[in-house]
Amino acid sequence: MGLTSHKVLALSALISVLLVVGTVWLWPRLARKTWGAVLGRIGTILATQLAVMCTLGLVANNYFAFYSSWADLLGTNDNSPVTIQSQLVGGKKTGVQQIAAENVRGTNTVGRDPQLVGKLDKIRIPGAGTGLSTEGYVYLPPQYFQPEYQNKHFPAAIAITGFPGDAKNLITKLNYPSIELQAIKDGKTNPTVLVMMRPSPAMPRDTECEDVPGSTQAETYFAKDVPQAIRSSYRIAEGPGSLGIIGNSTGGYCALKLTMKHPDVFSAAVSLSGYYKAAEDATTGDLFGGDHARRQQADLDWRLKHLPKPPVSLLLGGSKEGDGDYYKTTRQFIAAAKGGATKVSWIELPTGGHNFNTWMRMLPASLGWLGQQLHAPAEAPLGHQA
Repeated sequence: MGLTSHKVLALSALISVLLVVGTVWLWPRLARKTWGAVLGRIGTILATQLAVMCTLGLVANNYFAFYSSWADLLGTNDNSPVTIQSQLVGGKKTGVQQIAAENVRGTNTVGRDPQLVGKLDKIRIPGAGTGLSTEGYVYLPPQYFQPEYQNKHFPAAIAITGFPGDAKNLITKLNYPSIELQAIKDGKTNPTVLVMMRPSPAMPRDTECEDVPGSTQAETYFAKDVPQAIRSSYRIAEGPGSLGIIGNSTGGYCALKLTMKHPDVFSAAVSLSGYYKAAEDATTGDLFGGDHARRQQADLDWRLKHLPKPPVSLLLGGSKEGDGDYYKTTRQFIAAAKGGATKVSWIELPTGGHNFNTWMRMLPASLGWLGQQLHAPAEAPLGHQA
């Protein structure tokens, strides 16, 4: 049975209930002042608490999709590729590795023609420059397969989930593909390829999309390797207006930082409940090698106040109440962005926590906005045909 199986959750819950009942039943017999009775009481308490914590952990994992399998939890995933779509650049394969086909959920379209609903694949994205690699998903919109678009290249949006979430929660919890499909049908966005990913290519470490001195070059992976890989495997456009990023929580911070630091690569970003400077905790470790200047570079408020404001478009989404100090820090960011080339828009919900329900409420408008910042599919210039 898989880690996210309802049978596993039900079995864990049943064991928890039985242990609680057993503890209540045995407790009078363990009330004696003997070493055996004391050890028995300690054992029943520990067993009951462990079972309850396991059940709560499974519930949380099923909701937030932190880990998708036992192998993912234990770090024993088989990372071998299945099929490869790639080309050689500088003697290295740069294309994505296709692992499996998935269904586009929530649109009553299972088994339908890709020309009608698009195509969703699970992939592995290798980094030719950094040597990093991570699994994710790519959604190709219906137009990608339609005859009138066969010679056209598409804009792409990289979607990054929060830490330590799995890329699959962008499908199971937020359902990016079906929301994108509906926005295209409604004429609210340009047909855009979605590349859905985790925020760290070095799990279980939270890299905050940062180039860590002497270690994981996560920023380079997202800003250089990923665009190169998807362009070598799919008909993705090049140049200004071809790439955007969207993310929630850690993914939102990554989206803003990567776009502000690499405006030549990314034209627009959406941050849903994102923050504005790199986290520092046990999961991140020392991201900057003790370098204060590097730490400042990762502080987005500091960048707006002390560096030229990049010519990019940013959308900030969150709630006024219910999400910690998000409202306060976002207002500070908006104020710091005034008077420069950086264009900032925002979505402000009255209330909403730091969770999928809040992000789901903002996602249709956010994806529509992002697609409008990117160019419509067009034929590639001569010399840039895939």
